[in-house]
Amino acid sequence: MSRFALSIDLPPDYRRQDVFTFHGRDAEGLAERIEGDRIRKGVMVDGLPTVLEVELGAQPGQALCTVNVDGGQPPAAAHGMLLNILGLRIDPAPFEAAVADDALFAPLVARARGLRVIQSATIFEALSWAIIGQQINLGFAIALRRTFIALAGRAHPDGLWCYPEAVDAARLDLDQLTSRKFSRAKAETLLRLARLAADGELDLRRDADPHQVSERLLAVKGIGPWTVNYALLRGYGFPDCSLEGDVAVRTAIGRLLGAAERPTLPEAAAFLQAYRPHRTMASAHLWVSLSQTAG
Repeated sequence: MSRFALSIDLPPDYRRQDVFTFHGRDAEGLAERIEGDRIRKGVMVDGLPTVLEVELGAQPGQALCTVNVDGGQPPAAAHGMLLNILGLRIDPAPFEAAVADDALFAPLVARARGLRVIQSATIFEALSWAIIGQQINLGFAIALRRTFIALAGRAHPDGLWCYPEAVDAARLDLDQLTSRKFSRAKAETLLRLARLAADGELDLRRDADPHQVSERLLAVKGIGPWTVNYALLRGYGFPDCSLEGDVAVRTAIGRLLGAAERPTLPEAAAFLQAYRPHRTMASAHLWVSLSQTAG
């Protein structure tokens, strides 16, 4: 076992609970566990089971992190993965400044200042999760994700399972998924994506051109605009994703405007267009607004 420790500075307004909420969605804790002020997440990296540990309570203003690798040296990508799971890729300050005088968003920002977009540890995790979560409720999506991890991932010696890499998922066959409650269409799309990524036909670099990534993903049968934008948001950290295809975003827009019904897709897209190039943060505040009460 190889262990590597590092610390990451956190901004003064860092919202720890958002991170715990995002990574604690799976109550069974197969690949992520919240233990007090610590997050532990398993992920396959370069073929090695790896556990990322983040302690958020030990030292003010810092995340104390440990990378535990089974059978090799800590990967060079580990620091970037930690930034992802801490939500430190997209700075919320430019959006907050842009909407300081906005009648609609300024009150939302005032109630959730410092809100950040938490990301998946790897781009493949974000892409595959976007497909798994298509058009089903969150509870069922989390259960399917758990099944996917158990089928394609590997266990770390400390007990966590590690989210698979594309090459791991590409080895699965259709029956392994469909026999475990995946619809045929969802399973086929997931395998198409995994094989494209494993073969290097899909750019999984974080600095990839988002427009080229979008075009490549949209060419994959079973992947539509919502999946692309969600993957760009959670995986690549693109700050201007337009989530008009998200039902919760459209519901929040309707409430914000005082409308009797949620807007149509074109209406929601037109609304979000006004907040370019910060549509990712606009969507994040819209999501959170559904659980906020006016203060």
